[in-house]
Amino acid sequence: MQTSLTKEFLETTAGQEAEKILRACVHCGFCTATCPTYQLTGDELDGPRGRIYLIKQMLEGQSVSSTTQYHLDRCLTCRACETTCPSGVRYGRLVDIGRELIETRTERSTWTRLQRWGLRQVLPYPLRFAFFLGLGRLFSPVLPGELKDKIPPRQANTSRPANSHSRRMLIMEGCAQSVTTPETNNAAARVLDRLGVSLLSVQGQGCCGAVSQHLAAAEEAKSFIKRNIDAWWPEVEAGAEAIIVSASGCAVHVKEYGDLLSDDAEYAEKAAKVASLAKDLSEVVAEENLDEVKAVQGKPVAFHSPCSLQHGQQLAGRVEAILQRVGFELVEVDDAHLCCGSAGTYSILQPEMSVRLRDNKLEQLQRNEPQLIATANVGCQLHLDSKSQVPVKHWIELLDN
Repeated sequence: MQTSLTKEFLETTAGQEAEKILRACVHCGFCTATCPTYQLTGDELDGPRGRIYLIKQMLEGQSVSSTTQYHLDRCLTCRACETTCPSGVRYGRLVDIGRELIETRTERSTWTRLQRWGLRQVLPYPLRFAFFLGLGRLFSPVLPGELKDKIPPRQANTSRPANSHSRRMLIMEGCAQSVTTPETNNAAARVLDRLGVSLLSVQGQGCCGAVSQHLAAAEEAKSFIKRNIDAWWPEVEAGAEAIIVSASGCAVHVKEYGDLLSDDAEYAEKAAKVASLAKDLSEVVAEENLDEVKAVQGKPVAFHSPCSLQHGQQLAGRVEAILQRVGFELVEVDDAHLCCGSAGTYSILQPEMSVRLRDNKLEQLQRNEPQLIATANVGCQLHLDSKSQVPVKHWIELLDN
């Protein structure tokens, strides 16, 4: 794609990065075939190719309106287009650059600004999130239906085994996951303990930074990234084998720490090291001997592969293979490449589109009558479970028996 970006923007790191991404695009349109929002609306501007043109126009100094912002907001950042693209266009990074820039070029309503600010002030902070979630549970009987559905039930928070193995890996606790589904990491610790690995949870870590990053608050995102690097670094220097992330949405972001801090003189090297150690939980379990792990017999399972797992990390089929190795029967799921509509804060900021995607996904997941649905990301788990007719669990819980 030919570009004519403004000199002012080309002199920035983001501008140079955006130009390289834009030049890789050959206008083929293959991406539209796998874009969830384009599938729903049929609008070219709700597909990756249309959004790329909108971003390109903005970077070239053309006038920007609320229309550009509207269509960028409706993007899930599912990155299915990246899996489809024959030219390797890094669309996810480009849309982040576009979103950050458009915040300086357009105005939002007071309510929308407050909503986005509130999400950034609550979701990344477990204590704050737990407080407001508690209020939501308290008043759930009087909340409207769709809002009530978003309040997850309280989950047990069981114990983890003592750290007794020579093999040591760090575990990212996260923010929303640590509050809503604490059993995910508890189950991971127990399963890995049986496989001879101790999981260490270090103080000072927190949100991976993805919430801020995708809400166009890049500097705020970097502050979360640096805090995590500082918290993990002593154990990294002491020889920790890996940094395990059990929420695939967080995993894809941590793996990009090196890119996001590549121009930071103080943190670039550390960020690259942390990114190289980051592993989705499935990557670690897949390499272990699972002879001692057995399935609960007679339970057909439908697996929903989060976009952050199959597109962001390019780990399609990894969890399915693990579940089949230990004896689970996986039912067929049509259109498995499509997003469930959770997408971080998307289910809150774009509720209509999100609900349509969720309902479509649940129809496909439940068509062949599984007894439960497994997934690999807390957002997908909570979003699907809000309307699912069968339980929805993180896949690692299925191995914890």
